[in-house]
Amino acid sequence: MAIKLNKEKARILRHKKIRKKVRGTAESPRLSVFKSEKHIYAQLINDDLGKTLVSFSTLKPGFKEKMKKGSTIESAKLVGELIAEEAKKLNIEKVRFDRGGFPF
Repeated sequence: MAIKLNKEKARILRHKKIRKKVRGTAESPRLSVFKSEKHIYAQLINDDLGKTLVSFSTLKPGFKEKMKKGSTIESAKLVGELIAEEAKKLNIEKVRFDRGGFPF
């Protein structure tokens, strides 16, 4: 149990270091990705205004209809494609990837 706590503390410290360097703007928002054991969440954040511009996850209504059958990798790809489509609608071409301390 102590090892798991140390890993989590190390991840939080890594995330704090990353957040000091990665800051989203209107032209280039921050793409924050979080993964749990069953689901993946992605959101575009404008840190200047403190607002989430777009968010998608595997829990979003209608996602299961688009994702007919497949693995978690395929569902993560679909979440990425959906958030990219919404970003293009908002004329966003560049994003800054915030991995949240996880090794992607």
